[in-house]
Amino acid sequence: MEENKLKFLRLLSNSFPTIASTTSEIINLKAIMNLPKGTEHFLTDIHGEYKAFNHVLRNGSGVIKDKIQEIYGDTLEEGFKRQLATVIYYPEEKITFVQEQETDMSSWYRVTIIRLIEVCRVVSSKYTDSKVRKALPPEFEYIIQELLHEKYYSEDKKDYVRKIIETIIELDRAKEFIVAISELIQRLTIDVLHIVGDIYDRGPHPHLIMDKLMKHHNVDIQWGNHDMLWMTAAAGQECSIANVIRICSRYSNTDILEDIYGINLLPLAKFAMKKYYNDECLLFIPKETSDEDIVMMARMHKAISIIQFKLEYNLIKRNPKFKMEDRLLLDKINYDNGTIKIDGKEYKMLDNNFPTIDPNDPYKLTDEERDIVKKLKHSFTHSEKLQKHIKFLFAKGSMFLKYNSNLLYHGCIPVDEKGEFIKVDLFGKELSGKAYLEELDRICREGYFNKTDKEMKQQCTDIMFYLWLGKDSPLFGKSAMKTFERYFIAEEETHKEIKNPYYSLYENKHFIEKIFNEFDIDVNISHIINGHVPVKERRGESPIKAEGRLIVIDGGFSKPYQRETGLAGYTLIYNSYGLKIVSHQPFKDVSRAIAECLDIHSSTRIVKRVLERKKVKDTDIGEKIQVQINDLYELLRAYRKGMIKEKHS
Repeated sequence: MEENKLKFLRLLSNSFPTIASTTSEIINLKAIMNLPKGTEHFLTDIHGEYKAFNHVLRNGSGVIKDKIQEIYGDTLEEGFKRQLATVIYYPEEKITFVQEQETDMSSWYRVTIIRLIEVCRVVSSKYTDSKVRKALPPEFEYIIQELLHEKYYSEDKKDYVRKIIETIIELDRAKEFIVAISELIQRLTIDVLHIVGDIYDRGPHPHLIMDKLMKHHNVDIQWGNHDMLWMTAAAGQECSIANVIRICSRYSNTDILEDIYGINLLPLAKFAMKKYYNDECLLFIPKETSDEDIVMMARMHKAISIIQFKLEYNLIKRNPKFKMEDRLLLDKINYDNGTIKIDGKEYKMLDNNFPTIDPNDPYKLTDEERDIVKKLKHSFTHSEKLQKHIKFLFAKGSMFLKYNSNLLYHGCIPVDEKGEFIKVDLFGKELSGKAYLEELDRICREGYFNKTDKEMKQQCTDIMFYLWLGKDSPLFGKSAMKTFERYFIAEEETHKEIKNPYYSLYENKHFIEKIFNEFDIDVNISHIINGHVPVKERRGESPIKAEGRLIVIDGGFSKPYQRETGLAGYTLIYNSYGLKIVSHQPFKDVSRAIAECLDIHSSTRIVKRVLERKKVKDTDIGEKIQVQINDLYELLRAYRKGMIKEKHS
């Protein structure tokens, strides 16, 4: 046996010091390999819509409701099944509601606990006792363990089980117990949560989504361009900071910046009110805001937009390879007659009040603007909560992910009209496809974590900004972002943002198979899980592309898109039986859901059903376990050949 192999086995023998412990672990791991694979839950483009996200997370996109139906079928009335589901989703709130209605809480507690134990027994059945034990809430660990292993209808243990439940109620711990076991059911229902990008922007509560994800037991994130914008702003990149504030102003979400992340917007507000005191800023009225805030918010919105257009000038000039000169439009304005010339054609400006722009040097920041940018940069880079959230995005996030033969990424793989992967120059290397995304992943990390080399940090954060809106950005996937034009020019021909050819080719199975080959995944069993571009089901679009090889799960979590999509989002479930996509209607109100036992109205369609139920051995985890089993067999042989001594205590 090779010396290095022997050294490794000696180290392994510290964990398994005897033949008995080694064989026991082999038996254990082989048994695990034959358990059903855990359920994976995919969400994307949440865009700050915490209430809908939270509900879909709690109900497992209908998986919990399905489990209740599987257990009780026609033996329990629909109303009771809905109530049980609501208890699992919102245990504390539902109990508080029931307490106001119910006269015999002891009976209600008893029945509810018995039903919850049965549901918990079913959802935990696909896991080892060890994994379930690690998930148990410490306060009720022993009690839940006992109840899960005893059948209530077993004559031998009926009184035993009943006494446990009665004692829980008698000691006034029923509410706490129900909350604990309901949260355990939620946790065991979903083994892995995949977020396929765009947690931030538009909606009001991305911070709550981040807080929830940070508590999740097993989550990964594929970055979206909106996430990247916030990541780059947190790294101190000034153009990204201005863009973040502009979007928050546009959607009346500046509370996130001020109240949650501690970003001081007062200097910007004072500046905006002073410079635009006689300007109603009608083009900049936010999407939703109260009448009393509308003028101030509109003025702030306009002020930061002009600052953004100025800031982008230097970045674009120092990065000619980005080919973003079409964003430089302040010098194309005729400030005397209120027109602008784009591509040789003159357009009338919708707004020509620019008190902070010098027509002779339109991209120059005023002293006040420069001071505001400096203060904002300090706020972003020193916001403890923001930095905590962004570090989590780096820790759990990536440009793409290969997981259980599926390829997950937010936007696209940039290609030309012929479907060839576009080559992009990054630090002197021409990269495309998988190599391009891998290098971008590395650059983003260096851009955020490099605190010593200022020049390199600037180059990396410039590229991170490019990922927000660049032509060949895999997170953006369009020819341009027409920010200025959409604000100031009425003609829609100037607003056109052409999608990368990827989005016209992804219906073609041969094109998708080419991507599978590029990322070295099995073309026969794999799928691409995509977000970013909302599927307009109302217009007859389908989320399932290329004969089921690619699935787009952006269906409109973000409220502004719901009029176009006709939905409030897609989610995807991948369990041991196959893949199913779930489409959701808008989620109205938590209080109504609790009072009336309402769920999001969802419909499910099967994408792929496997003939043979998938087991752990068929997954990425299974591959890792098989390596462990092989190593343990090597150790066992070394023990039996006398090459390593057993260590008996």
